[in-house]
Amino acid sequence: MEGKVEQNIIPKLGHRMQHLALVSLLCLTGLWMPVSAWAEKAGVVTHLSGVLYVTRADGSSKILSVKSEVNEGDTLRTEKDTFARIKFNDGGEVVLRPESILKLDNYAYDAAQKGQDNFVVSLLKGGLRSVTGLLGKRNPDHFKINTSAATIGIRGTHFGAVICNNDCANIPTVTGQAPGNGLYTDTAQGATVVTNAAGTIEVPAGSFSYTPGANVSPSIVPPTLGIQVTMPNSISSNKSTGKGVGQGDSNSCTVK
Repeated sequence: MEGKVEQNIIPKLGHRMQHLALVSLLCLTGLWMPVSAWAEKAGVVTHLSGVLYVTRADGSSKILSVKSEVNEGDTLRTEKDTFARIKFNDGGEVVLRPESILKLDNYAYDAAQKGQDNFVVSLLKGGLRSVTGLLGKRNPDHFKINTSAATIGIRGTHFGAVICNNDCANIPTVTGQAPGNGLYTDTAQGATVVTNAAGTIEVPAGSFSYTPGANVSPSIVPPTLGIQVTMPNSISSNKSTGKGVGQGDSNSCTVK
């Protein structure tokens, strides 16, 4: 009789009551966890020169520190004068410039599951420097950085990117004028592929690109018209090994 009574009562509950009943049951059995608890760890903060905020996929926010985890679905934001270096599970690294916003849309890496590789992030503001890890080397087509002007793909590389939207006045140029709005990239090793609705270009090592907007084709530009992302030596270098972001010594990424 008890089983029949339960079966008769449950269908009569409103959807809201059914939902609350289910959540209560999951909590009691230990099967329920907050959304953030299911988030997949993507990497860890290794270097930090100021304040780095994160907004998790569940909407919660906090300040990160060195050794803090970053997860798939996180949105990272650096404050003024802040550089943040993040090392991902596959060994790849990203350094965020001050006043930058980066969303980790999708990250998946398993040394034994090549087909599941995925690195998709959105650079919503500011700039970054990236050195690809094992994921980018074995599955370069699964590495994408989305911006409002174009998408950056790779061919096994070390590169920088800056998106300007009336907020790049502090970036020095040869002319002394603030750079125009759009996406700027510089490739130090390998090659990058910049793509939008108007076209696609490959940017080889030692070259610069500029994309004014989503409907204007990307183009190679001379160094005098390009932007190279730099960072302090304290962020680019790794004190424990003497190596840094990129190849060679700690100055490999710090271009004067």
